[in-house]
Amino acid sequence: MTPAAIIGGGVIGGGWAARFLLNGWDVRVFDPDPDAKRKIDAVLENARRALPGLLDVALPEEGGLSFHDTIAEAVTGAVWIQESVPERLEIKQQTFAAIQAACDPAAVIGSSTSGFRPSDLQQSSLRPEQIIVCHPFNPVYLLPLVEVVTTALTAPEILEQSLATLRGLGMYPLHLKKEIDAHVADRLLEAVWREALWLVKDGIATTAEIDDAIRYGFGLRWAQMGLFETYRIAGGEAGMKHFMAQFGPALAWPWTKLTDVPEFTEELVDLIAGQSDAQSGHYSIRDLERLRDGNLVAMMRALKGQGWGAGDVLAAQERAMREGHALGQRAADVTDPAAPVLTVRRAVPLDWTDYNGHMNEAKYLQAFGDATDRFMELIGCDAEYIASGGSYFTAETHIRHLDEVHAGTVIEVHTRVLGGGGKKMHLWHEMHAGARLLATGEHFLLHVSLDTRRPSQPAPEIDAALRRFADAQAQLPRPAGAGRFVGAPRDGPAGGGAVA
Repeated sequence: MTPAAIIGGGVIGGGWAARFLLNGWDVRVFDPDPDAKRKIDAVLENARRALPGLLDVALPEEGGLSFHDTIAEAVTGAVWIQESVPERLEIKQQTFAAIQAACDPAAVIGSSTSGFRPSDLQQSSLRPEQIIVCHPFNPVYLLPLVEVVTTALTAPEILEQSLATLRGLGMYPLHLKKEIDAHVADRLLEAVWREALWLVKDGIATTAEIDDAIRYGFGLRWAQMGLFETYRIAGGEAGMKHFMAQFGPALAWPWTKLTDVPEFTEELVDLIAGQSDAQSGHYSIRDLERLRDGNLVAMMRALKGQGWGAGDVLAAQERAMREGHALGQRAADVTDPAAPVLTVRRAVPLDWTDYNGHMNEAKYLQAFGDATDRFMELIGCDAEYIASGGSYFTAETHIRHLDEVHAGTVIEVHTRVLGGGGKKMHLWHEMHAGARLLATGEHFLLHVSLDTRRPSQPAPEIDAALRRFADAQAQLPRPAGAGRFVGAPRDGPAGGGAVA
């Protein structure tokens, strides 16, 4: 378990702790707040509920979490140190001095600062080349963006290590090669925030109406395409040049007050706080966090299905996690073909559960379908082969639901071949959570030509790989429940079913 140190355990520091911990790192925390452990535990509770559901492969075993009385104790031996102390330059510089007095000179020291330039942070430090800005976005354990800002003093190996580590955590490091106060994302947010304050102050819109304008409109576009790509589409077939020619003159109109900001009087603060209470006061902060996390997981998983934006970052993390794992093997890598094959290992995501609070029946089918797809890939029926014109189509499926499973549970599916060769493939899946057998799935498939849409012989190498498993597993006892039909007595004869 690689050690990371978190200096400052507030909302952002707690989010960093969760991101590292749930990706298999040991995490050491220093925060003088006597309530730090309770606060980080609350963040971890949400992260454990949400983060595993982003991926279709289980995260590594969770690392160990420890709390320390001094900075020196926390950072000793750490390869990544993340500073998330209050946004006061003198406090940050004092913190870096204490960190560098005890840490490994080769460790990355990242600052979560949302406003300070890295040159400000490096000033008067023992090793300025070691300190960089790594500015994340809340919730850190879900949102992938990290603004990485460096200076000419930054050591190349520190930058390289930081980018590789962040990608390994499933994050998207945006390397800004030129520093500026507040970096990029917060400057954009600040512009929208200023305009929103004027709209409320001038009585044009309430806090709820402004939020509705964002979340029901351009916020959905921004979530997948950002600003410039959205406007490129708005330009129609002529693209961005046409858009700028058509709408550019509007920038000279006196629409906004972005260069000015209303005075923060008690009246304005009370007005905005009162509207915000009316809008969201009936939810606790924990309720809002869980709603936010559930929505983010659903949106990012949808984007993953499209291989787009934040979803593409998740897909890349999954591919990396499968490499060197049983889930990434090919048939030739399997040394014992007589053993059932691990085809799925994943956490049950939030959107797989139903009104009863457990995984719904459609998702059992999806998990077994994923297991079939993985076995097909194992024997060589992968995307490249399917693109060449051959695939297996499912002809029959039977699922037995034996036990319930809830969101966050890590499930494993092991697959064996009951029969196979030629056009036919007969698979048996067993889904477990630890020692509990949750469900079984029986699938009978036929190899089909995608040109004729009729059964056909598979490629010789696929047929040979399938027969290798079928022959080796033919010696195993027939699993209980194989060949059952709906309504068959639980302890009676199996009855008729699909046979290969």
